[in-house]
Amino acid sequence: MMEKGEGEGLQTLAIVLLLCGALKLLHTLGLISTDDKVDDDLELSMVCHRPEGLEQLEAQTNFNRKELQVLYRGFKNECPSGVVNEETFKQIYSQFFPHGDASTYAHYLFNAFDSSNNGSIKFEDFVTALSILLRGTTTEKLEWTFNLYDINRDGFINKEEMTDIVKAIYDMMGRFTYPALKTDTPKQHVDAFFQKMDKNRDGVVTLDEFILSCQEDENIMRSLQLFENVI
Repeated sequence: MMEKGEGEGLQTLAIVLLLCGALKLLHTLGLISTDDKVDDDLELSMVCHRPEGLEQLEAQTNFNRKELQVLYRGFKNECPSGVVNEETFKQIYSQFFPHGDASTYAHYLFNAFDSSNNGSIKFEDFVTALSILLRGTTTEKLEWTFNLYDINRDGFINKEEMTDIVKAIYDMMGRFTYPALKTDTPKQHVDAFFQKMDKNRDGVVTLDEFILSCQEDENIMRSLQLFENVI
């Protein structure tokens, strides 16, 4: 039998992993420092995709002009073509969790970043998601997280989707973190998630139920504020 705190702990862990992943992406792209300078118009030479204008991105995100310049320099250095495909994204993300298999979780995360659903992440997609995860309102962060868990994009989180997410988290963390998982452990976590989130007991979790349940959890609320000032 799973303790209540253990089930809720995985929910908080999932939020922290999401934000840590965003932070580690920044570190990989060399975006924690603001020493570099780039042209204000964000022009690229010899690339496949040119991003929207700096002023437009500044208006659409919670980053200022200088921060966008730094973000773009790091993105351009790692992704000269101006876009990131899923395989490259998985390779980058796998570096963060060397003792586990992050490919499935990275797949779900890639789909969440790929707002246009065209199989690639452009700079606009990247910076918009970071803006929400690092500096968005609580509701915006929770909406983004809900969309990550809502794998089939039908507006609900069902038990099959949550089971896939939980298994992906276990795979990513690896055997050094979870050395002896029982076969039914993911199911227990999913049951605990639905016991907490599915307010009307209809077998699915809506966005409103998800937001309300997270707002009632102090640990989740604290985890959402962890990395607000990393840039």
